[in-house]
Amino acid sequence: MTVSPPVVLFDVNETLSDMGPLVGAFEEAGMPAAGASLWFTEVLRDGFALTATGENPDFVVIARDALRRHLDMAPGARDDPGQADRVLEVFTHLELHPDVVPGVAALRRSAELVTLSNGSAAIAESLLARGGVRELFSQCLSVGEAPLWKPAREAYEYAAGQTGRRVDELMLVAVHPWDIHGAATAGLRTAWINRTGAAYPSYFQAPEIEAEHLVGLAEILEVSGG
Repeated sequence: MTVSPPVVLFDVNETLSDMGPLVGAFEEAGMPAAGASLWFTEVLRDGFALTATGENPDFVVIARDALRRHLDMAPGARDDPGQADRVLEVFTHLELHPDVVPGVAALRRSAELVTLSNGSAAIAESLLARGGVRELFSQCLSVGEAPLWKPAREAYEYAAGQTGRRVDELMLVAVHPWDIHGAATAGLRTAWINRTGAAYPSYFQAPEIEAEHLVGLAEILEVSGG
């Protein structure tokens, strides 16, 4: 039987935030719509590369540099030095996915809720506040204060230390298989949110739970634990 965890640890970007508005921001800046997803993937890739060499980079520094390079390569982009910051402004003011508010409200009934982002804690705080659920989370953590980015083991151990729990008392909730794999290898329990119906990569450690959305995850834990 699956027992509800004492602490549910949430990834932030894409897991809680809806990245859809970035597509419009890219198009408005003269970049292709598909560039929004590519840009975010590149930010993560380069952050992981720096993490692999023992560095703990600033997410926004990487994001802004990558945006400027995307703008430089886009034939339709305007010659405007402030354009990258305007796109970043959209990224830092996204809204929650529709399932997040009811999902976290249900999960909060049986667990402490905490976020752990490769971005800044301030962005997570702002996102949750706009959605009206900040008070449901005890902490918003960032790898900026940890030794390394996720999916390095040290990031998850940092979160466990901040909550005063063992790693196996935390369940990471994320849409990213790489995050699920990293948390699982660090000893955390895991739940993969698969809103798109994607196939999970066979080379990563499988999640303990797969759910279509956060409400579904809460229902699984409630039924299994109750």
